[in-house]
Amino acid sequence: MAILIIFIVMFVFMFLGMDIFISMAIAGSTYLLTTGNGPLTMISNNMINGLANIPLLAIPFFILVGELMNISGMTDRLLDFSLFFIGKFKGGLAHACIVVNVIFSLVSGSGPADAAAISPVLLPKMKEEGYPEDFSAACNAAGAVLGPIIPPGIPMVFLALITNLSIGRLFLGAMIPGLLMALLMGVVVIIKVRKMNLKPHKGTMTWKGFWKVLRESWLSLIAPAIIFVGVFSGMATVTEVAILATAYVLIIGIFVYKKITFKGMFKAFKNTALFSAAIMALFAVAGIFSYMIAVEGLGTQLIQLINQYDMSPAMFLLFCNILFLILGMIMDATPAMLIFGPLLLPIATQLGIDPTHFGTVMICNLMIGLITPPVGALLFLETKISGLPFERVTKAAIPFVGALLIAQVLTTYIPDIVTFLPDLVFGG
Repeated sequence: MAILIIFIVMFVFMFLGMDIFISMAIAGSTYLLTTGNGPLTMISNNMINGLANIPLLAIPFFILVGELMNISGMTDRLLDFSLFFIGKFKGGLAHACIVVNVIFSLVSGSGPADAAAISPVLLPKMKEEGYPEDFSAACNAAGAVLGPIIPPGIPMVFLALITNLSIGRLFLGAMIPGLLMALLMGVVVIIKVRKMNLKPHKGTMTWKGFWKVLRESWLSLIAPAIIFVGVFSGMATVTEVAILATAYVLIIGIFVYKKITFKGMFKAFKNTALFSAAIMALFAVAGIFSYMIAVEGLGTQLIQLINQYDMSPAMFLLFCNILFLILGMIMDATPAMLIFGPLLLPIATQLGIDPTHFGTVMICNLMIGLITPPVGALLFLETKISGLPFERVTKAAIPFVGALLIAQVLTTYIPDIVTFLPDLVFGG
């Protein structure tokens, strides 16, 4: 009962507009003060221990890579590279939006970062070619959902650190589900653009054009290749790969493309610091919630409840999908993972569900919340960038949400979609 009251306290403060980490810290302090189950000094100790983790460094560096790619002009070059191959087809710009988000996801690991980098470039071009503005904004929002899913997704690093799962296995496990989402969103684009009166995209596919676009973009393509090869080959840790990719983008942006100025670099570092600080603050207060759950025996109680109702793995996954879908609609994914990840993962493992499969299902589900109201961070971001009303963008995003839900169902009930690559690389 005590822990239920604490969760209510936390959610009340969150809905009143208080920062998530402050709400969690107040709730944790309230628990210790009212129950006497530990000294208040354990909060400070947990905050220090929560941040004393070297892999955490990967998060700010992946964020910084995305920021630097944007100001260095690499985003534009990746877009041009994608457009060369699919721009001539009807709806080519919309397809390119999804493709370039897939490529950019291999670098940034953040949905809002991808949207902020790609949408200002694509939205004017889509408007020029006759795409409805609400469809364009919704397509950009949906494409950016792939950022946290296709590795190196920041939520994957987060979940791995709080549950002791393998970062490498989570990265590989999310690859096929991410590409499946992209494929199904491409189907939505094909259906939607059939009735649109679009201007033909300028440019044709020729060998001369291919060599030109390759010459201009090959250095940009190396950035995601560094991360992909580095992480999946095991040649370096995730943190080392993130630092290497940052150094590469910085050097190319300054000395080759010559677009990264001191002012731009300062802005990129400032944005990275602000974004990273919000995530690190959550890690700092994470320990107290793990402590509360352990002391109150919440995990044991849930296991007993599941055994009492003889819940099958399929039913448990259905319950978790519904839970995370609702949570993703009303709160940020990070605290949802922080609170429920360590709680539900042991239960999933006891039911015989592969932990990498369960972790991937959890993250993919929560990321759908980025384009579902009322919280939908990407919807609000696209509303700000496009200048359209929130309701219009939300309505236009519904078909894309449908595609993502279909991908989620397939990912949930066909475990091989997740486990195939990790088992192939690391062994079953």
